[in-house]
Amino acid sequence: MRPPSKPMLKRVAQLLLVVAALFTFMGVGDEDARFQNLGHHLMCVCGCSQILLECNHVGCQYSDRMRVELAAALDHGDNDDLTLQTFVQKYGTTVVAAPSTKGFGRIAWIMPFVALLAGLATVVLVVRAWRLRPTPALADGIQPLRGPELERFRSQADEETEL
Repeated sequence: MRPPSKPMLKRVAQLLLVVAALFTFMGVGDEDARFQNLGHHLMCVCGCSQILLECNHVGCQYSDRMRVELAAALDHGDNDDLTLQTFVQKYGTTVVAAPSTKGFGRIAWIMPFVALLAGLATVVLVVRAWRLRPTPALADGIQPLRGPELERFRSQADEETEL
């Protein structure tokens, strides 16, 4: 068996270097994607009602500190659920951007639709009641205008409005 030639070894080394670089860059992108994903699942607690990574008002005392804490948790190797739980324990449940789909948090997902359906049902019932309401009766002695009297008032209105 013949030993590999120098150009062949050089090509293999270049290929290994490219593969190593690809794996390195793929890992960096993954951590940044995790940071972006978790940062968009958290709210800034300064009262601005913005997502943590979107909080950009001048003088916010919380967003920079919370971003550093998030980056530290990811550097520490914590998984996403543990990181979110850490923020919930430190800042309360209002730090999570969307309520959980378990337990009492499920009510927060269901109630808007229930309220919408209740509002639509109320509107339908009110409109139906208004349509079925009897027309008010005229006072005694008052007759609705018909025929020539009505035409006289219409022609007077036409003259005054110049139509």
